[in-house]
Amino acid sequence: MALQRIGFVGVGKMGAPMAGRLISAGYEVTVYDRNRAAMSELAAVGARTAEGAKAVADVAEIVFASLPSPQILETVAIAEGGIIDGVAVRVFIDTSTTGPRTAAKVAAALRERGIAAVDSPVSGGLAGARDGKLAVMVSCQKATFDQIEALLGNFGRLFFLGETPGAAQTMKLANNLLAAAALAISSEAVVMGVKAGLDPKIMLGVINASSGRNSATEDKFPKAVLPRTFDFGFTTGLSFKDVRLCLDEAEAMGVPMVVGSAVRQMLCMTNALYGPDSDFTCMVKTVETWAHVEVGAPVDKTASKAG
Repeated sequence: MALQRIGFVGVGKMGAPMAGRLISAGYEVTVYDRNRAAMSELAAVGARTAEGAKAVADVAEIVFASLPSPQILETVAIAEGGIIDGVAVRVFIDTSTTGPRTAAKVAAALRERGIAAVDSPVSGGLAGARDGKLAVMVSCQKATFDQIEALLGNFGRLFFLGETPGAAQTMKLANNLLAAAALAISSEAVVMGVKAGLDPKIMLGVINASSGRNSATEDKFPKAVLPRTFDFGFTTGLSFKDVRLCLDEAEAMGVPMVVGSAVRQMLCMTNALYGPDSDFTCMVKTVETWAHVEVGAPVDKTASKAG
């Protein structure tokens, strides 16, 4: 019989819209989050609420998690009184970005209790989560994937990366490094142009019609930088965490990360200047501070030439 009772632990920015899609698809969903307001919003659209992670795993056969760090994931998933001690759970799906070593550790612990672990980080931001257009990376036993494929399909496009625990996490870290690197280098290039007197809108038009186009110039700059909203939907703290995880994994494998190290440093400075809860598009502000110009503001050509 197909598993239908679903649990979701961690219904924050990404978890809430993902859980909401499952509710809309007709699944019985039980949620837990330390933020009771987040649970209440989902309860209003049909979710059941629980008092802890184990309580979710006591009633749900499949339990999702969307959590901010590897340490929190381990505590919620495999510490005493966590999901591992639930009496109903048979499949655990981690949609967080926690790194391959954490994924392997969690999978090994759950396997001893007869619980299948699915490593399934996602990419695509808040809009992707709301609209079911995420890139969903998956690594687990093929038989488990076949069982949950339709369920995961509610979130977006699936990419099965094999049975090795943590393979999907490696893919997610590589993707997030590229996204952060594109934003960092685009910030430097656009700020340089603005300092020289170029119009940033025209700059982006040229870049996006040329070989320099990337996810930052096509998406993040038009939506969050030029209008000065800095609200793309991914925090500096999380981006910094993901890039650190990526470089730690690369170092463990003996892969040099020269450019990646510079991206990490840029995020470190942005984190210090604007805080971990700032949007990661604030990397532009870090470069602006050095250059004494502002992208999106009227350009004083006399001042920029004098500077």
